[in-house]
Amino acid sequence: SLELSCSAASAKVTLEPSQAVVLDCNLAPAEQLINITWRKNGLPLVEQEHLHMLPNGSLLVSSLAAAKESKYPERPGTDGNYSCVSQSSLGAVASQTAAVRFSSLSRFFQQPESQTVEENGMARFECRIEGLPTPVITWEKDHTAVPAEPRFITLPNGVLQIVDVRESDAGAYHCVATNAARKRYSNDAILSVLRGSQPAVTRDVAIFAAPENTTVVVGESAVMECMASADPTPFVSWIRQDGKPISTEVIVLGRTNLLIPQAQPHHSGVYVCRANKPQTRQFVTAAAELSVLAPPSITQSPETISRTRASTARFVCKAEGEPAPVIHWLKNGEPLLSNGRVKIQSSGSLVINQIGLEDAGYYQCVAENRLGMACATAKLSVIVREGLPSAPKKVSAVSLSSTTVLVSWERPEYNSEQIIGFSLHYQKALGTDNVEYQFAVNNDTTELQVKDLEPDTNYVFYMVAYSQLGASRTSSSVIVRTLEDVPSAAPQLSLSSTTPADIRVTWLPLPPELSNGKITKYKIDYCTVKEDQISSTEVGANETQITLESLHPNKVYKVRIAASTSAGYGAPSEWTQHRTPDRDNQTHVPFAPTELKVRAKMESLLLTWQPPANHGQISGYKLYYREVGTEEASDESPSDGTEEQSWDVGPIKLKKKVKQYELTRLAPGRLYEVKLVAFNKHEDGYAAVWKGKTEKAPVTAVDPPVQKGPPLPPAHVYAESNSSTSIWLRWKKPDFTTVKIVNYTVRFSPWGLKNASLVTYYTSSDEGILISGLKPYTKYEFAVQSNGVGIDGPFSSVVESFTLPDRPSTPPSDLRLHPINPYAVQVHWCPPVEPNGIIVEYVILYNANDTQPDDMWTLLRKEGNIFSTEVHGLESDTRYYFKMGAKTVAGSGPYSNVKDVHTLREKLSDVLDIHSVTGIIVGVCLGLLCILFCMCASFRSSKQRYALHLDSQAAGNHPSYHRGRQGPPGPSAKSDSHELESLMSPLSEEAPLPLLDITELTEVHSLIHAGLPDDGVRGIRKQSTWNKSINQNWTSSIARSGDAITKGPTTAVNGTLMPPSNAGQKLLLQALVYDAVTNEVVKTQPPIGLHQVEAEVIVHSDFSAADRDCGSRLHPLDIEETEPEE
Repeated sequence: SLELSCSAASAKVTLEPSQAVVLDCNLAPAEQLINITWRKNGLPLVEQEHLHMLPNGSLLVSSLAAAKESKYPERPGTDGNYSCVSQSSLGAVASQTAAVRFSSLSRFFQQPESQTVEENGMARFECRIEGLPTPVITWEKDHTAVPAEPRFITLPNGVLQIVDVRESDAGAYHCVATNAARKRYSNDAILSVLRGSQPAVTRDVAIFAAPENTTVVVGESAVMECMASADPTPFVSWIRQDGKPISTEVIVLGRTNLLIPQAQPHHSGVYVCRANKPQTRQFVTAAAELSVLAPPSITQSPETISRTRASTARFVCKAEGEPAPVIHWLKNGEPLLSNGRVKIQSSGSLVINQIGLEDAGYYQCVAENRLGMACATAKLSVIVREGLPSAPKKVSAVSLSSTTVLVSWERPEYNSEQIIGFSLHYQKALGTDNVEYQFAVNNDTTELQVKDLEPDTNYVFYMVAYSQLGASRTSSSVIVRTLEDVPSAAPQLSLSSTTPADIRVTWLPLPPELSNGKITKYKIDYCTVKEDQISSTEVGANETQITLESLHPNKVYKVRIAASTSAGYGAPSEWTQHRTPDRDNQTHVPFAPTELKVRAKMESLLLTWQPPANHGQISGYKLYYREVGTEEASDESPSDGTEEQSWDVGPIKLKKKVKQYELTRLAPGRLYEVKLVAFNKHEDGYAAVWKGKTEKAPVTAVDPPVQKGPPLPPAHVYAESNSSTSIWLRWKKPDFTTVKIVNYTVRFSPWGLKNASLVTYYTSSDEGILISGLKPYTKYEFAVQSNGVGIDGPFSSVVESFTLPDRPSTPPSDLRLHPINPYAVQVHWCPPVEPNGIIVEYVILYNANDTQPDDMWTLLRKEGNIFSTEVHGLESDTRYYFKMGAKTVAGSGPYSNVKDVHTLREKLSDVLDIHSVTGIIVGVCLGLLCILFCMCASFRSSKQRYALHLDSQAAGNHPSYHRGRQGPPGPSAKSDSHELESLMSPLSEEAPLPLLDITELTEVHSLIHAGLPDDGVRGIRKQSTWNKSINQNWTSSIARSGDAITKGPTTAVNGTLMPPSNAGQKLLLQALVYDAVTNEVVKTQPPIGLHQVEAEVIVHSDFSAADRDCGSRLHPLDIEETEPEE
């Protein structure tokens, strides 16, 4: 299958026998296909057995069915160029043309020829044949493939070269051509070899087979053949004539031939084969040109565009190929011709002025050459803005004369009050390359006389209304024909005589541009030069000749002609003089040539004539011509053949068989007189005379009709961004101006805003202005007005453009901070008030110290479409400072003001880690100890019993206690409760307390109370003083007991008592027990804040640390003696 679309390259397909192809119509631009039709060679396709339309719109092309139906099976009748057209609701699109060819193989049009060569010489056979696809040519000798030896060289173009011929090479050679269609054999050619018995003779170098001019298509192989002979064997080399190096992909076949496997355009050129005779300066050359053809390809495709009504659309299309392709355009699948508003430029671009709704559709650029075609599609959409005036109503035109038409109209029905002017457009109704004229009309009138028109010509008129917002759609068109006028010129005459008494007058009809209407009759005036009485005769409009009879022989007559229309006769032609033949000398004098006709061109006159009646007597012709000035044209002096000296050029002698001659190098628009005479060996004959003007030179620039009115708006207004605050606005002078334009007024304002205070006006004398002071990345609309002397035209259509982006002028607004947990803060913000572009990124800076520079702050980036985020990883109960900035493609803007936020304080659940869990476990254990403390309160039985107990045991039990302590320490208790039992078991109501334990407990008690909060201490502790007697007894006891201490507690350097390393928990618990006992002695009720103090001790104590520090911080314990309560 082959897909047909509108692509940038050609499409080809070659079908083999019994093969079919499906052509799919796939035209992408059509949004909704409604109907698909097929064409063959540009004509609607008629379905046949071998051409069948499928339900999906595809076309089935079969080669087998075509061969059956064809009279010549080798050449099926379905070869052709196929294309499809798809119709949609928006228009029609035509596909490229696909060339469908069936495989074929022609007969040989060049057969190999027999030849005789000398031994060790060269032989060359050639056969030529055409086919699709290109056939492969091989060679056979005596019906066997030629030997695969380097001496046998087979070229792809059908040439067989044999070098160093041997006697064994003699035989019958033929070529075999094979392709998908069939195989063909050529005639046999006999090679005869002469034995080399002749004496050796030194031969000069000669080219045996020279290269030939070759033309191939891109991708095909090209062969440049060159065979040279000499004795000794010559050296052959190749160069390009243009001096460029030969491409590296070129292959040398045999010894001397060039093969280009896949020719490309850069391979084109002239190749020169040079054969040098060794050891001499003798050489010969042969050159041939290689031309590589290429099918068209689109190098720049037109782009789909949208345009407002009454603006201009330009489609640019460029193509290349060899030969250079011709570009034409299609609109909705139909050919588009240049006419008025629509112009196809020589470069191939398409320009449409004054766009209307009817111009919307699909436009296709088609490039064609003889190898194929390529196309590209673009869509034109016409935009109608709201608020525009409707089209002017009831446009009418009345012809006032042959050159003037009165056009009138009514104001639009809608938005008529906003109109600032009108534009009147007109052009010739007939023709394909007419110029459209336009005039600006003031708002205060509804009619206009259009002057300087051509007579008897149809014109098309339409109107457009303009407001500040733009142009309305075009009004309905009206066609009017100007009135006829008298012809602007007279026919050009030719005079001749066949008898002495007559003059034959012939002329050519006037062209339409000169007749100014329908010619109704001609009038011919004539008289002798010496008489003033003019005779006249009239003939009908269809006549182109008349014979004036009953004239006098050998007399000079002057003749002129005038043409008439319904408006009357136009100006007659110039007088043309002619002498009638002499009655007595007519046997020897040749008559004038007949039917002298002159075709006037711009710089030449083409003359044709017929021989005179007695042409057997003439020897040839003499031709004279001269330029006739105004004074000479009015001169009535006779001229005949004897006055050769009055002619600028002549005589120009012509042979008798010549019947045509062209006079060249003439001036355009000048009046010339031509005289043609026949002559014989005796004298010159009578003259045939013509007088007329050469064509005028074309006017390069069409001068607009002189018309008073406001100037037209500038053409091709376009805006281009220059920077973030400036825009270049450029335009071109109107194509047709009715008044001199002195300057231009530019109006601009922000797009979409109707506030008159925002509209700004500038004046410029140039065709462009740089408007600055604009806001970055803002859309503006512009319009330009032409200003004449004392009169202003309407504004042009509005064009729009953006300024370039810039850095934001303001930071993000409404920055809000909200803590969501002790370690995170939520940040909210709004876009900057003046972003000056599209925000691509937001930058968040935060720090706990707002005095540090910006590069020390933590940076966080967020995309431009995000307006909130959470910042994690912060510290609890800390004040943080935040600021933000925004960024566009142009860079970063300023930062916002600094805002602060305080993170939340940690809770127990926030700090619950391994240390916290350990503290909780210890706290639970100490809570159990508090219960035991309450049990210890039972020891407060009486102060006297407690004191007697201490006195009785003060001196006697210390040694035994220390001895018990000096043993090896037992294993550590598994729990505090067990440790408490071991400590409390020897302690009874009757047992005394050892002095060392008292000292330890006293110091630990002081340590514990020093670590409590003040309020807790005040609740549980009461400062006591030592009793002197007790102090003395304890002091002496300690002094006595110190001598016996050798192990257990150690003494520090400063004399402080150091407990054993494993006694920390025991000392602490003893201190707690003693403290409880002491407090119970001092107070009747336990302190109110006891549990609170215990809880704080549990949470903030580190038992291991207490063990290490206890011994170094022991202090005396003051005990106040109180009376026990019963």
